[in-house]
Amino acid sequence: MKSEIIKDIRDTLSKNSDNAIKESSKRYFKEEVKVYGTKTAFVVKMGKEKYKEIKHLSKKEVFALCEELYQSGYMEEAFIACSWANFKIDEFEIGDIDVFERWIDKYIDNWAECDTLCNHTIGDYLVKFPASVSVLERWAKSNNMWLRRAASVSLILPARKGEFLDEVFKIADILLLDSEDLVQKGYGWMLKEASRKHQDEVFGYVVKNKKVMPRTALRYAIEKIPKELRELAMKK
Repeated sequence: MKSEIIKDIRDTLSKNSDNAIKESSKRYFKEEVKVYGTKTAFVVKMGKEKYKEIKHLSKKEVFALCEELYQSGYMEEAFIACSWANFKIDEFEIGDIDVFERWIDKYIDNWAECDTLCNHTIGDYLVKFPASVSVLERWAKSNNMWLRRAASVSLILPARKGEFLDEVFKIADILLLDSEDLVQKGYGWMLKEASRKHQDEVFGYVVKNKKVMPRTALRYAIEKIPKELRELAMKK
């Protein structure tokens, strides 16, 4: 049954592919991306529907199916894998972070797949197991740029609620001079979300580091800060 579900997903995605969507999707990425060319809303709906057929399976079995989806390299399958993993949040265990790390390291190759997994699945995991947040510092030092981006975007939703502020600044310190544009945007976004509840602290951090912080990261970080403070932060 499990193999039939994967086959059915792939057949359905293939039958609903659209060349126009496929070509337009590729314009959002600098990297080569592998897509069927299906609308995101369709993929999300299908993922939820198909999960009903496997929700009785153990977390281990569902994660194995997620890995099979990731292995295809198709973005739509990665989105379904991420949603299935997150549906098992009530069964998450402390060691699951190792599984998520492997998925990022082996399979993820664009910002959309990275952010979809990190914002929700890993973000929710960290809220449930806050002691595991220190693993992000190791990711931030990785040679894999997607793990480095993951180190910051995994904190997006918790940071928006005002959580993990110390870790936000630790990750930002490690990534401060990163040369990859998408990593700069990732930690800038993290700081922006942290500024919603901790405006003074984030503004102070940006001002302290503005002489060396890449402008891309800086602009993202101050986006939610009042105009007069943004102007101060932008001054060289």
